[in-house]
Amino acid sequence: MTDPHADIIAACQSGERSAQQRLYELHHRRVFRLCVRLVGEQDAPDVTQQVFLKVFRTIQQFEGNSRIETWLHRVTVNECLQHTRSRSRRPEVALAIEPVAEGSSAGAVESSEVLQAALNRLEPDLKTVFVLREIEKLNYAEIAETLDVSAGTVASRLNRARTQMKELLTELGWEP
Repeated sequence: MTDPHADIIAACQSGERSAQQRLYELHHRRVFRLCVRLVGEQDAPDVTQQVFLKVFRTIQQFEGNSRIETWLHRVTVNECLQHTRSRSRRPEVALAIEPVAEGSSAGAVESSEVLQAALNRLEPDLKTVFVLREIEKLNYAEIAETLDVSAGTVASRLNRARTQMKELLTELGWEP
């Protein structure tokens, strides 16, 4: 499969810093957005940094059999899952008052918080499939390739995730 960024990837594989910077510039927003959805806003910057450190350490392993975006999704999901596992072993301290984003309406913030709370309660495998499909808009084949599972597994997990999200949102009092 020919990647439109093949020249940048080849330069990254040769260790060119300017190519690494270009690859980062092209993809960091998408990686960050996925990290926010999978690990939360607070941890997303650190995990995004870990993703790109891993990408640049392992870029030699990218053979071009898939699009670079698919490979980046896989690295990102794996780093997010690893972060989630390590975080579950550490105690979490909640803030007394949650910070609110400047310039955002209370209703939008509340809806966003409820959606994120529901997402955070999903099992990591279900959350990952849900985010990749519903937020990142990947198709079943892309998700299957990213997660190294069958399209049937993607469909099954997505169905379970949607069912659980609906139950969780109702439980949390969300009204569309």
